[in-house]
Amino acid sequence: MERVLGIGGYFMRAADPAALGAWYRDCLGLDADGHGLWQQDPGPTVFAPFDAETDYFGSRTQQTMLNFRVRDLDAMLAQLRAKGADVDPRTQDMEGVGRFGWVTDPEGNRVELWQPA
Repeated sequence: MERVLGIGGYFMRAADPAALGAWYRDCLGLDADGHGLWQQDPGPTVFAPFDAETDYFGSRTQQTMLNFRVRDLDAMLAQLRAKGADVDPRTQDMEGVGRFGWVTDPEGNRVELWQPA
């Protein structure tokens, strides 16, 4: 059986794609090229369907949530706050898995930040 090799891309609609791309570059350091190609660091990726009634993604209208691995969650959240981003004041620790925090991008998409254990 053939298997997928990894996440090949993540695509989202945006009212202003250029501005949203700039927000991800300027606030999260996601340096994609002109075609959207981003060379990410190797590491784990989680694929997990959630119950349709979950509140974990924020708004019930949000069908998926992007999760980024980060080296230092506290530093990333401080950086985002300094840039005026909508950062959730809560964080979550999950033993053996790591720490989690959240930010909402300018288009209203809740994004999870994960510092693996």
